[in-house]
Amino acid sequence: MIIGIPKEIKNNENRVGMTPSGVQEMTKRGHTVYVQSSAGENSGFCDDAYIAAGAKILPTIEEVYAVAQMIVKVKEPIECEYKLVQKGQLVFTYFHFASSEPLTKAMVESGAVCCAYETVERKDRSLPLLVPMSEVAGRMATQEGCYFLERPRGGKGKLMGGVPGVKPAKVFVIGAGVVGTAAARTAAGMGADVTICDISLPRLTYLADVMPRNVKTLMSSEYNIREELKSADLVIGSVLIPGAKAPKLVTRDMLSLMEKGSVLVDVAIDQGGCFETSHATTHQEPTYYVDGILHYCVANIPGAVPYTSTLALTNATLPYALQLADKGWQRACADNEELRKGLNVVEGKIVYKEVADAWGMPYEPIAW
Repeated sequence: MIIGIPKEIKNNENRVGMTPSGVQEMTKRGHTVYVQSSAGENSGFCDDAYIAAGAKILPTIEEVYAVAQMIVKVKEPIECEYKLVQKGQLVFTYFHFASSEPLTKAMVESGAVCCAYETVERKDRSLPLLVPMSEVAGRMATQEGCYFLERPRGGKGKLMGGVPGVKPAKVFVIGAGVVGTAAARTAAGMGADVTICDISLPRLTYLADVMPRNVKTLMSSEYNIREELKSADLVIGSVLIPGAKAPKLVTRDMLSLMEKGSVLVDVAIDQGGCFETSHATTHQEPTYYVDGILHYCVANIPGAVPYTSTLALTNATLPYALQLADKGWQRACADNEELRKGLNVVEGKIVYKEVADAWGMPYEPIAW
């Protein structure tokens, strides 16, 4: 198969779809890999490293899309890329269709086969291609929240861990999945007073056993969320319903419960956000205020640490990419139920129900 690795062009997206190590595994199996010139530079991988791994370098993104049977990316195509996606071309990347109607319609119209990292799912309901970036995003959510709590950055001026004689900051994490757990653990390591909530009592029971003593667990409900917001300095939203829009768990009126200069970090923004007042921001302009509350809603948080993120992502995606390349998408997805669940849009049809429901479009499952 001919695989294309284009350079990411989303704002401050510094990751790349595959490392030279991944390219070498592809070329060893007889596949041809074209990498756009400088695609890996911001992740620490130069063109020469890709050439040494067996890749061929093309100067433009247009050439990469034109020649490839399978495109391996990090983030969803943005508007200027829509026209480059070809009929029948397999695109393997994060799509998050439920957060963008224009993207969904564009990929339906393209006739491409869209296999989304975020909905590849194991039998235990874990999401193996979302986990590594969720680990990064959870840690960074706390790191960025800590940074923006500083007064010069617009926050209320609280130190996460406090000092002797002064209480630490209060961190409230909504959602106890991979992101929330990583965020809570990082905040606890900084010495903050942490509360994490979820609707799963078994999950909270587990976290109560393994988390540090400065992490408290709480059953998620509107009442409990409202109570926690009254004293929270930093709120991290990390709610996920695979493939679907995130529920709005913090509404506009709830902001009035919070102190001015408190910080909201919405890691669920890729799926539309779990705060009613959230809208996607970029690393270039990461924050904005609503009613005196600072919002951080960057849609590609791991892109700020591309070396770590690219290595972690390729570690997870490569085994699946190899199956797609070796067998073609139809046989690979027929043989592997995990990959099958990654299919969202196939040759003009939406085949993932939550995406169809998000935009009121027809759902047409594949008959295997």
